[in-house]
Amino acid sequence: MGSNLGSAGLMLINSLVSIYLFVLMLRFLLQFSQADYYNPLSQGVVKATQPVVAPLQKILRPIGRIDIATLFAGFLLKALVILAIFQFAGFGVPPLQGLLLAAVAGVLNAILKIYFFALIIMIILSWVAPQASHPGALLVMQIVEPIMAPVRRIIPPLGMIDLSPIVVFIAINLLDSLVVGSLARAAGLPGALVGF
Repeated sequence: MGSNLGSAGLMLINSLVSIYLFVLMLRFLLQFSQADYYNPLSQGVVKATQPVVAPLQKILRPIGRIDIATLFAGFLLKALVILAIFQFAGFGVPPLQGLLLAAVAGVLNAILKIYFFALIIMIILSWVAPQASHPGALLVMQIVEPIMAPVRRIIPPLGMIDLSPIVVFIAINLLDSLVVGSLARAAGLPGALVGF
């Protein structure tokens, strides 16, 4: 009974950290897509992640639109939680290479999930409220646009039908299964720790 409770507690901690990692990567994507910084939702994401990212921003400067400090904060957070779970579960220290690969896979998985959910929200909004001016709707459009624009240049809309989201969904699934899946398998750690 105690073992089951401890296991449930560790999975709860892993889930909470995964949610925070999701918010960190949302901050990363907001900066990458140059979304409206003064949007109330953007401000909320920045305030929630600032305590973790601010110390790293003093050392790691952005490279163009890529916020290295936020990426590294996500990587470090994922690696530390995997290490802590291994310690508390009594498995000792995972191999360093596996830990690093699992942390990279976790960060990539969070980014792909954000894009996946943002695309679903964008598609629903385009059906129900194509001219929505809600701050959340605007942010979703701004996050998705950098990955949609190149695909739209190759596959232009056919009248009222835009096929680019289908192509992007396929690309996300391929990246998730090939890249993230390969990294997770190479790490040799349970998939639940990575973020599956």
